[in-house]
Amino acid sequence: MTSSRIDSIFTPGLVAAQQPQWPGGADGEQIRKAVDTLKKLPPLVFAGECDNLKARIAEAAEGRAFWLQGGDCAETFAAATADSIRNRIKTILQMAAVLQYFASMPVIKVGRMAGQFAKPRSNNDETRDGVTLPAYRGDAVNDLAFTLESRTPDPQRLVQVYNTSAATLNLVRAFTTGGFADLRQVHEWNKGFASDPRFGARYEQLANEIGRALEFMVSAGVDPEAFKTVDFYSSHEALILEYEKALTRIDSRTGLPYDVSGHFVWVGERTRQLDGAHMDFAAKIENPIGIKLGPKTTPEDALAMIAKLNPENEPGRLTFITRMGAGLIREKLPALVDAVTKSGAKVLWVCDPMHGNTYETSTGYKTRKFDDVMDEVRGFFEVHKKLGTHPGGIHIELTGDDVTECVGGGEQISEADLAGRYETACDPRLNHTQSLELAFLVAEMLRDR
Repeated sequence: MTSSRIDSIFTPGLVAAQQPQWPGGADGEQIRKAVDTLKKLPPLVFAGECDNLKARIAEAAEGRAFWLQGGDCAETFAAATADSIRNRIKTILQMAAVLQYFASMPVIKVGRMAGQFAKPRSNNDETRDGVTLPAYRGDAVNDLAFTLESRTPDPQRLVQVYNTSAATLNLVRAFTTGGFADLRQVHEWNKGFASDPRFGARYEQLANEIGRALEFMVSAGVDPEAFKTVDFYSSHEALILEYEKALTRIDSRTGLPYDVSGHFVWVGERTRQLDGAHMDFAAKIENPIGIKLGPKTTPEDALAMIAKLNPENEPGRLTFITRMGAGLIREKLPALVDAVTKSGAKVLWVCDPMHGNTYETSTGYKTRKFDDVMDEVRGFFEVHKKLGTHPGGIHIELTGDDVTECVGGGEQISEADLAGRYETACDPRLNHTQSLELAFLVAEMLRDR
């Protein structure tokens, strides 16, 4: 199918929120050239992989698996290094090992990476010292440096997003199939972390237990090659529609459209208008889809989204990612879960405990309290336990590096410590230690549920 026929799948004339103000406008020559380039490039992921993930999500929605999604708030081109990618993968693998071992449940490993280069913003502009420039909307659009040249949206950055995502996925596949993800390497994943007096020793004990279990399985005749590789999926917010539509392809097996920019894409809280372009796009592609639900979401909203995005009630198609805030999760979530459950809709419920708990310090740093993050997760589990439904997963902004962006946790990072290693391009992330601490606490909830 030609690209013009693919374009015809989507409803024209709909409003697309949170789009960049490209030079020359949305139909200008610069954006047309970038889109034309993207349309000719090979897929970043394959339709069959998206279908495999959809089947895994269906299992999780039935309570037979747990979803673990983690990665940067906003990826940057500069940080797409082998070390940074490896550390993020290692952190997610460590978290998954903890969750899977304690819960005796398969863990679906999803990276918030290889495409998470754009961010919605509250304002189109930013003013500093009397100077007003376009807001930073992620490396997909412009640069963080506060100059007119850096902040002017550049459509060619979308092509760089593709190239950087391709390189990232190449490394991800190498790490997850080339032996790095081998469960027998759980001790190696802990290098540089074992000295931590709280979770290093605890993780090392868990690694020893996993090692003994694997030795027993090998002695019983289980093929050790089964431990060597893992399935690792990519995900990002489907925000810039020119990019997502340019990377939509017709699957040769089924004749259906897939967004091949990532296995799983989600629509954010600010772009999920039922009559908007983002929801129209999500409704037309075959990928598994996520929708962010904030505290203002009503049961009627949730049911309307289900009707639009999954009218056939296809298992694994739809994931609701709740971002309520620690103070509202127990109040706002029950009505949503209850209404969806009573409707018979098949939905995976995932907790995003990050975005509802952000605040700004007196010194200007955006941060989150680790205790608030954990309290929202606890509330998420409590609601599902009370209603007899499955707390299906967590969605975490994290890094594999020892940054100081979220306060609290076992390291007791204070607001005064934030300046030490505050490296995020947008929102604060859990560091390596905090991420593993979270995994142990969530694993205990899963085990006791």
